[in-house]
Amino acid sequence: MMHAGASVFGVDHSILGQPWRWRAVPGAGAAIAQAHGLSDAVGLVMAGRGAAPETAARLLKPTLRDWLPDPSLFKDMDRAAERLVTAIRGGEAIVIFGDYDVDGATSTALLWRLLRHVGATVSFYIPDRMTEGYGPSVPAMRALAEAGAKVVVTVDCGTQAFEALAAAAEAGLDVLVVDHHKAGWELPACHALVNPNRLDDDAGPEFGHMAAVGVAFLLAIAVNRLLRDSGWYASGRDAPDLMTLLDLVALGTVADVAPLTGINRAFVAQGLKVMARRDNLGLATLGDVARMERAPEAGDLGFQLGPRINAGGRVGRSDLGTRLLISSDPLEARTLAEELDRLNGERKALEALTTEQALAVAPAADPVVVAVGEGWHPGVIGIVAGRLKERFGRPAVVIATEGGIGKGSGRSVPGVDLGAAVLAAKDEGLLVAGGGHAMAAGLTIAADRVEALRDFLSTRLGEAVARAADGRALKLDAALAPGGVTAQLGEELAAAGPYGQGWPAPKLAVGPVSVVKCDVVGQDHVRLILAGRDGARIKAMAFRHADTPLGQAFAGAGRRPLYVAGRLVIDSWSGEPRPELHLDDAAWAD
Repeated sequence: MMHAGASVFGVDHSILGQPWRWRAVPGAGAAIAQAHGLSDAVGLVMAGRGAAPETAARLLKPTLRDWLPDPSLFKDMDRAAERLVTAIRGGEAIVIFGDYDVDGATSTALLWRLLRHVGATVSFYIPDRMTEGYGPSVPAMRALAEAGAKVVVTVDCGTQAFEALAAAAEAGLDVLVVDHHKAGWELPACHALVNPNRLDDDAGPEFGHMAAVGVAFLLAIAVNRLLRDSGWYASGRDAPDLMTLLDLVALGTVADVAPLTGINRAFVAQGLKVMARRDNLGLATLGDVARMERAPEAGDLGFQLGPRINAGGRVGRSDLGTRLLISSDPLEARTLAEELDRLNGERKALEALTTEQALAVAPAADPVVVAVGEGWHPGVIGIVAGRLKERFGRPAVVIATEGGIGKGSGRSVPGVDLGAAVLAAKDEGLLVAGGGHAMAAGLTIAADRVEALRDFLSTRLGEAVARAADGRALKLDAALAPGGVTAQLGEELAAAGPYGQGWPAPKLAVGPVSVVKCDVVGQDHVRLILAGRDGARIKAMAFRHADTPLGQAFAGAGRRPLYVAGRLVIDSWSGEPRPELHLDDAAWAD
């Protein structure tokens, strides 16, 4: 009898060295499918992600009505909202201080749009990655105070900015921190700190997975409620429609790789609907420049829009993404979108070069892969860390050194809390600065302490990495004959989205097949035509696998039969939907 964890197609050691296992017991989704009138495929996908017949409807069609908490549930939320309302009513100058990544840009744009709509005196400030680094700094806080700011709202940063926020308080600024990064018991001096990952916030276990833009949206609700209750809209002022801001929430959530579970499912599902209306001029223009010719999907936010918004902060001017997201001028929006698209091309070239160099120096045997290079561009080290994590299946930290100081960025794997380890390293005195969350972290370190950090991370995280590796298997939702790979199945599976971190896209095992055609396209991508014994032919892609054992196996397969595994996507480029497999692995079938 098959069970969750049993081998799929008998594969215990694939070409990439993975066992193939069922995500859920085949047939486990039958009760869900029957209870909600779904196809067997959708029922199986829902069961594999923890749904039960009584919870499936809420997860399948997530709405804010079902998932949205009362903002007052969070520590300091009411205090932050009250201070902003006082500033709005008094005409005090408010500055939104955002991080330079997508989560920071969307959080900044969201609060700017809200505050501007309700009549606040508001501006924004995005620090330069190269000259100022991450988060609030003492010079920036003092400069904002000297320029007349009274309230500063830090978004996607601030939780670890002890020195900068102390300087802000001395300068007379009321700082409101809106963040989601890991916090310790000691908190910085500020008027309010809204962060579900505060250790003293009971909301953390349920809502700690939100991106900062989700926290910012809850603050927007709290501010709007206070303004309404205090009569701010009674004199004919136009109240904002907060639902129109959900496109920003969806973009920031997906781009920050926040798990698409709980409230985040509702944010992204509803935000995609708002984005499809093209109400945000900047986002619509960026979609045009990126040649997105259909309604956006969650994957587009992570792979098309997000990288372009990020490109300004990585290799250009840090404020470009925020400026695009708040733009109301078509010419300005087009200019900004095209500049971000150009910078994204530069980012790709830098990333490819740095990845090659990092792979050459990475100690692959360590539990945590730490790669260090002099002169690497700090704007791409986070992406490169992600590439190393994918290659080695372990957490990776990439550090760019210059002048004796290293700037580092890390990416982790499920089950290994890298952010907490970086905070612990900071507490041990190994770092100049550092912070993050479970799956990603950033740090500043003296170059001569890198080896000590490597040893610290290996010791602290070694057991967790080993456990994660022991449980490493390719989890599959269904096994099909080649003829079962159809556009109809792809459309049925799409109904159980949005997919992303924490709610993975369905993976299918298909076979046996033989390779009819194999060539390399783009940046090391393998393009395939596969043929089944049932006469079916399948288009397939294996991205970034030209130089891996998987790509080499495809190139040399001849007519030797294979099982393949990956995601089913729908290619609508020709106007007619056609199924295509995006492959993660393969195994010999004989």
